Amino acid sequence: MEIYLVGGAVRDTLLNYPVTERDWVVVGATPDELLTQGYQQVGRDFPVFLHPQTKDEYALARTERKQGHGYTGFEVHCDPAVTLEQDLQRRDLTINAMAQRRDGTIVDPYGGQRDLGRKLLRHVSDAFVEDPLRVLRTARFAARYAHLGFSVAAETRELMADIVAQGELAHLPAERIWVEFERALGERDPQVFITVLRDCGALAALLPEVEALFGVPQPEQHHPEIDTGAHTLMVLQQAARLSPATDVRFAALLHDLGKGLTPQAQWPRHIAHEQRGLALVRAVCERLRTPNQHRELALQVCEYHLLCHRALDLRGKTLLKLLRGTGALRQPARFEAFLLACEADARGRQGRQDQAYPQADYLRRALATARTVTAASFIEQGISGKALGDAIATEQARQLDALRSGGEH
Repeated sequence: MEIYLVGGAVRDTLLNYPVTERDWVVVGATPDELLTQGYQQVGRDFPVFLHPQTKDEYALARTERKQGHGYTGFEVHCDPAVTLEQDLQRRDLTINAMAQRRDGTIVDPYGGQRDLGRKLLRHVSDAFVEDPLRVLRTARFAARYAHLGFSVAAETRELMADIVAQGELAHLPAERIWVEFERALGERDPQVFITVLRDCGALAALLPEVEALFGVPQPEQHHPEIDTGAHTLMVLQQAARLSPATDVRFAALLHDLGKGLTPQAQWPRHIAHEQRGLALVRAVCERLRTPNQHRELALQVCEYHLLCHRALDLRGKTLLKLLRGTGALRQPARFEAFLLACEADARGRQGRQDQAYPQADYLRRALATARTVTAASFIEQGISGKALGDAIATEQARQLDALRSGGEH
């Protein structure tokens, strides 16, 4: 029995990149041998075991043969005779198909170290096309390592486009797509993930609502970059600068979907695009089965981002509508996520990436002001029911007007 460190831990060690988890492959062993040594079996489709002390994953060396559609349509063969090279050959990218012996030497039968040096994401073999999930994984690795200069090899991009053209992405379950999507949103340059998907046609297949934004013009005085798709990528990039939270980045990606529905006769203006976009945001969230937190924030940012930008000029009643519509009065901590996404929108424009966004601090003060108004004093006056709610709202609006004019309240 021989044990090797494999995959991401080897790759990231060679890149001097943080190693977050370690996976191992076991060659020349049977499940019973590992069970006898105290390993716990957790794999359903193929034997994967947890180390009794470290809880790292140890998988028996295996080969795979495509039998159906999607990323689960494989016949898995585990046997002590399966070699390390055979196990590595079934992996997606050469930089993920390296192993390390206990003595530290690298086993690299498919040129992973060479591709690390060339900064290339390249497939191991033509079997790459058998798993459509690899389209998303490759795009995710591009987003992770873009700042190091990595790009997808031309021949790998062609295979990704072939997978898309064959309709294989349609066989991926929504839950698995979302797992990859959210992980990609959490990478250093999530906008690269979207760009790579678009280049191979996968964006049109998975997120046609975002694909539709490219080529749609906006008023140059507000958007020097003009193209709505380019703006969306810039907003996502700014969101990644401002926050590690994937719900903020997801909301940034979807905030302008309504512009894709604007009739061409109305271009470059997009009147009421916030309202038009709500149905599209709901459709995306339902299709990807996103968590409620991501869905709610995306809807709030879509509907209210323009009001947020105009906050300094809003009257008290409209300011209160914004605070209530975004749930700020009930969940002030969640309001911060809304403000970050809106700031990303303001900065996601050509030449304005570092501009100030005073609206955020102003809205924080507005929220603090509105929350000082409580029901107690009105109840003492004998006000109740609907009248109580109206009285609170009237007083909140009055104090917000005082804030706007710089008066005391």
